[in-house]
Amino acid sequence: MKLSVSSYSFGSYTSPDKLGILGVIDSAAEMGFDGIEFSEGGWAQEPDIAKRIRERAAERGLEIPSFCVGADFLNGSGGDIKEEIRRVCKKVDFAAELGAKHMRHDITGGFKGRKVCRGYDDAIAVIAPAVREVTKYAEQKGVVTMTENHGFFSQDARRVEKLINAVGHENFGALVDIGNFMCADEEPTISVGIMAPYARHVHAKDFHYKSGMSVDPGSGWFRTRAGNYLRGAIIGHGEANVAQSVRILKGVGYDGYLSIEFEGMEDNLLGIRLGRENLLRFLEA
Repeated sequence: MKLSVSSYSFGSYTSPDKLGILGVIDSAAEMGFDGIEFSEGGWAQEPDIAKRIRERAAERGLEIPSFCVGADFLNGSGGDIKEEIRRVCKKVDFAAELGAKHMRHDITGGFKGRKVCRGYDDAIAVIAPAVREVTKYAEQKGVVTMTENHGFFSQDARRVEKLINAVGHENFGALVDIGNFMCADEEPTISVGIMAPYARHVHAKDFHYKSGMSVDPGSGWFRTRAGNYLRGAIIGHGEANVAQSVRILKGVGYDGYLSIEFEGMEDNLLGIRLGRENLLRFLEA
């Protein structure tokens, strides 16, 4: 496996008055990463930026394994699912310009306003055909599309597995986020074991955990779906059992990228650097 880092992990460092989007590429290279992935948000996607990013990454010896974008194939763009498909296909074009081999798009945050027939199976009937259409387009561009376990509605391992099999296309798989299963109150190692065979890309993420029966720990923490408390952690400092999940991935023959997605309260550069050191130890163990 190779190590990469998400632009998302740099937080405010992506702003032009700090490192900027090109500067984080330099920072990732200086830290010793093999690649850097990009998540939309926090930086301007100007007409020529894909070319500039691709060239800077190549200069610094970095691959761009993935590009992550938002999407909602249940509620659509202004209620129009076909328009949402067209919009996400344009994101595929941007991913191809970046030179990214994979693109993760959201699925949906769930039904808006509906009182009945709003279960996951009801959603799949609408979502799967749209996702299949996008991945067929992406295949022509040389981009593999993926769903990620996040956003509560489509976060459980069994739900994500069901969606992937409903789409039923070889160009569509999973971005497995190790820590995110905790947001749906799942034991990460069990869920990674379910999702590992579908993995096309992996996010290494860790969380501190407190029971929902505890006193609210305050700022910096958020609630899981079941009302427990999570706070972003440096990889190896939290309760996501990242090392065990890495062993599970190795066990099924996954040899793609492990990409750090840091959400902690520590300085971003410190969190990324220490997280990389720990991931290297986990891989070598």
